Amino acid sequence: MLERLCYFVPVMEPELIWDLLPEEFPYEDKGCEVFPSCLNCPLPYCLEEEPWGKEKFLKTKRAERMKELRREGKSVKEIARIFEVSTRTVQRWLKAVEAGSKARN
Repeated sequence: MLERLCYFVPVMEPELIWDLLPEEFPYEDKGCEVFPSCLNCPLPYCLEEEPWGKEKFLKTKRAERMKELRREGKSVKEIARIFEVSTRTVQRWLKAVEAGSKARN
């Protein structure tokens, strides 16, 4: 007579997935629009978790780039054309970057 072997295979229920150990959790490192990997991100905090974090980060980078272009000799009008914004916006952002750098020193 043949005996049937029965194996117990646990089935993960969707409501129990929160209770897994970290090494068993099915984490996918998808990153964000700014960096491709969350685990290798150089930022001290996640931009996605901060209110307006990504927008602040991108605007700050844009302002720093405007400052670099100004230092290279580009006019405010040329910078405005490059970023497709008004000359007043360029002036405002350059002033904000200057004030920020003075505050840090």
